[in-house]
Amino acid sequence: MNALRLVVCMFALALPAIAPASPAAADAALPAWEQLSAEQRELLVAPLRERWNASPDDRARLLEHARRWRDLPPDQRERARRGVRRFEQMSPEQRQRARAIFHQTRDMAPEQRRQFMQRWKQMSPAERGEWLRAHPAPDHP
Repeated sequence: MNALRLVVCMFALALPAIAPASPAAADAALPAWEQLSAEQRELLVAPLRERWNASPDDRARLLEHARRWRDLPPDQRERARRGVRRFEQMSPEQRQRARAIFHQTRDMAPEQRRQFMQRWKQMSPAERGEWLRAHPAPDHP
């Protein structure tokens, strides 16, 4: 998911360079890839190229994430984008907590994850802090 988040973030960061400047123009559809200028395409692709070249060990994972993103239905892509926007607005402490919870629950069955989240909501702040100390988020780049 980190690579997916990175790809979505890179696109989101580059989008203002190709997006219309005025609110009235914002209603118009953004151009198709083929209609972008070479400069606009390079602006979108360059961050991914840098990541690809800098991390040879991550290439297979990046490619797999790109394939999975391509195959996601539009509603799930939008859900992922909303999640990235929500994550970007979190404080560093909230991000660390979200990473820890994600790391612990990512391989759970949906019912197990739902039960965990119910327990989480019932925990006191002290209990949550204790859980986070016992289950720290993995380091990230």
